[in-house]
Amino acid sequence: MKLHHLLLSLPILGAASVGAVEPSSSHDAAVARNLTTFNSIVKELEMNYVDTIRPKEAFQAAIGALLSTIDPYTEYYDADDKSDLTKMTTGQLDYGGIGSYILQIDGGSYISYPMEGAPAAKAGLRSGDHIIRVDSVDTSKMGSEAVSSLLRGQAGTPLTVTVSRPFVTDSILTFDMVRGKLGEPPVPYWGVLDNNTGYIRLISFTDKSGKEVREALEAFKQNPNVSQIVLDLRGNGGGLLEQAVDIVGNFVPKGTEVLRTRGRDASTEKIYKTTHSPIFPDTPLAVLIDGGSASASEITAGSLQDLDRAVLIGSRSFGKGLVQGTLQLPFDGLLKVTTAKYYIPSGRLIQALDYSQRNPDGSVARTPDSLTNVYKTLHGREVRDGGGLTPDVPIEWDQVSRLTYNLMRDNFAWNFANRYANTHDSIPAAWDFVVTDEIYEDFKKSIDPTKLQYDKVCEDLLSELRKTAEQEGYMTDETKAALDALVPLLTHNLNRDLDNKRDEISEYLGAEIAARYYLDKGKLIQDLKYDPAFKQAREILSDKARLNSILGQSKNKSESKNKKK
Repeated sequence: MKLHHLLLSLPILGAASVGAVEPSSSHDAAVARNLTTFNSIVKELEMNYVDTIRPKEAFQAAIGALLSTIDPYTEYYDADDKSDLTKMTTGQLDYGGIGSYILQIDGGSYISYPMEGAPAAKAGLRSGDHIIRVDSVDTSKMGSEAVSSLLRGQAGTPLTVTVSRPFVTDSILTFDMVRGKLGEPPVPYWGVLDNNTGYIRLISFTDKSGKEVREALEAFKQNPNVSQIVLDLRGNGGGLLEQAVDIVGNFVPKGTEVLRTRGRDASTEKIYKTTHSPIFPDTPLAVLIDGGSASASEITAGSLQDLDRAVLIGSRSFGKGLVQGTLQLPFDGLLKVTTAKYYIPSGRLIQALDYSQRNPDGSVARTPDSLTNVYKTLHGREVRDGGGLTPDVPIEWDQVSRLTYNLMRDNFAWNFANRYANTHDSIPAAWDFVVTDEIYEDFKKSIDPTKLQYDKVCEDLLSELRKTAEQEGYMTDETKAALDALVPLLTHNLNRDLDNKRDEISEYLGAEIAARYYLDKGKLIQDLKYDPAFKQAREILSDKARLNSILGQSKNKSESKNKKK
C-alpha cells in the first residue's frame, strides 16, 4: 500500500467504497447543475476575459474553496505536491542537505543545532558557527532562507561549508561533506532514565514508528532494571492508523480490539485488532498527552485508557476522530479525503468538532462537555466522548516568566551555551548535568543589560496609576507618598530578577548547554528532569496501589472477591 497506506487512518479506498448510499435525485441534480455552471464560467472566462487566465492558480483556488467547506483534513495534492504526502507517511524529505537547523541573526546565518547522525554533526559543525561560505558563494551576510537553499541538493552530492566559530583561537574552519537524505525519525529518543524508567519519545506515526518503538521495548526487555515505561505522545499530531494498532499491540494481548472505523455506510465498518504477542503485557505504563496529541496518538492513548492498560497524564488531547484515505486522480493527482470516523474500545468517538454542523458564519463550535456521553472502560471507569481525551491525571503547565522568555528569545542562553561548549571539553551525562552556582554567575555576567529588553509590567502599571490618579483628582500628598513608597518595591532590578528566577532560568540554560554535547537527546533529557508530567508518571508507576486505584483495578478486584463470597 505504501503511499496509499492510510494517511491518518485507512488504506486507500476505491471510488465505490467512499459512500455506498445513493444520493437523492435532488442532490444529484444540484451537483450536476453546479458542475455545468462552473464549466460554463471557465469557458466564458477563457474566451472573453481581457487577459489570459492562469489555469493552475485559478483551479487550485477553486478546489481549495470547495474543500474548505468540508473539513480541514480533506486536501488535494497535485503531482508537484505529492512529496508533502510522502513526508507525512515516511518522515523523509525528497531532497538532501546537511541536517541542521539554521538560525538568522543580524543578517547572518548560524548553525542553530546540528541533528544527530546527520552530515553536519558528523563533519563537526557546532551550534553558533557562522556560515560564511557554501562552496564558492559568500554567505556571510545571507539570510537563513538563502543559505538553506544553497545547503540543499540531491542526496550524495558533495559540498564545502566554511564557518567562523566563536570563542576559539582558529576561528575560520572549512568542512567538506556529502549531503544526506533528510528526515526526522519517529522516535528521536528512547532510554532508561532515573535507573528504572524506560522512556520513549514518539513524535509521529510514519511507516517506521512501530518498528522503532518495538526496538526500544526489546532493549528495555533486556534490562533488568526497567520496571516501568513512559510513552510520550505530547505534540504528536498522528499519522498512520495501522502503526497505532501495532504499537498498542506491544502492551495488550494478541487479538485485542483497538478501534473500529465506520464510513457513511454502516457496511463499511472495519475492526482493527492487535496481531502480535505483547512485549510488556503487565509492566506499569503511562502515556503522556497534551493538546498537540491528535489522531493516531489519540487512538494509541485512548485505547490504552479504555482497556485500563495505561494511565494518561498531561492535558486534554486535540480531539480528532476522523479517518482519511487517499484516492488517485487524473494527471497523477491525489485526494486525501475523510472517509470514516473511528471508535476506540469503549465505543466512544473523541472527535471535538462536528464539521457537518456549522454556524451561520461557517465556523465550527467545539462540542461542550455538557453534551458529551458517558462510556465505560474495561474496569468500569467512566470516560466521555467528544472533545478529545481527558487525562486520568491532569497537569497544570507552569507559565514562563517574561524575563526567562526574553532571555531565550533574544538568544542570551544560546550564545552562552555556545561559549561554554567551546571553552569546556566535556560535561557529565545529560541526566546528571546541573547548572552550578559558578556556571550561573558566569551566565549573569554575560548578559549586557543595555541589550536585554524585557517587559517591566509593574513599573508601567505604576506609571499608569499615577496618571489615572491625577486625572481622577486623587493625587493628594498622601496618595503621592504611598505611590512613592511602592517604587523601590516594584522597580525592576536585573541582578535581583535573575536571582529570583534562577531555578526557572537554569532549566532552560541547562538544556541549551546539554544540547551542545549531546544534541537533541541532551536537551530532551534535561527538559525531562524538570517535567511535571514525567515526574508524576514516575511517582504513580512506582506506587502500585495508587496506579491500581487510578485504573479501577482495586475496585475490580474487590468486586470479584465479593462475587466469589
